[in-house]
Amino acid sequence: MRAVIIANGPMPELPFPELRIRDEDLVICVDGGARNALALGFEPRLVVGDMDSIGTELRERLEKGGCRFIEHPPRKDETDSELAVRYALAESATELVMLAALGGRIDHTLANVMLLAIPELSHVKARVIDGNQELLLVRDEIVIEGSVGDVVSLVPLSGDVVGVRTEGLQYALSGGTLKFGAARGVSNVLVARQARVEIRDGLLLLVHHHQVPSGGVEPGPPGECDE
Repeated sequence: MRAVIIANGPMPELPFPELRIRDEDLVICVDGGARNALALGFEPRLVVGDMDSIGTELRERLEKGGCRFIEHPPRKDETDSELAVRYALAESATELVMLAALGGRIDHTLANVMLLAIPELSHVKARVIDGNQELLLVRDEIVIEGSVGDVVSLVPLSGDVVGVRTEGLQYALSGGTLKFGAARGVSNVLVARQARVEIRDGLLLLVHHHQVPSGGVEPGPPGECDE
């Protein structure tokens, strides 16, 4: 089952048809992310969070339509986005997509990216999508597909990442090390429609910048990634 988590950040248009929300998806709105769901043409059925950014009028409207609210106290250890991720895991999601999770407050942006690294997601295909950007975590190896010329960046998240091997990228690595804090892995390029990245130890953030179709992607209204 795929879970789609819609956060409360800026909501760029989705440029890829295969990333559209499907009827069988478990869609979880993160507090004020319900507005982003409506902008996508989707009527929210589940909202998770402390409800400090959804607003009384919208909440009442959604409640009348049968939307379910899982409300948490404002004083809590987890962000609303983390609560949504853990709810998806409790529902046995095998794939997870986060939307509108970047932009706005930098601390929320970083926290949402770091959610990819929680151990409970080690066996779940998890990614953050923001317009034409796709963020994934490499724990051992991963295969990505795209177009020749797509930009791919590899950023260490857990100290030095060792034993890095790549195929299908312009600047190849054959068992090399990407140092934590250094920018060596930024702005590589796909030279084939498919690329493989393998590591021996560490956690590696992979950022895939898909080429934008003609006309580009218009940014959505400003917001916050989480509350």
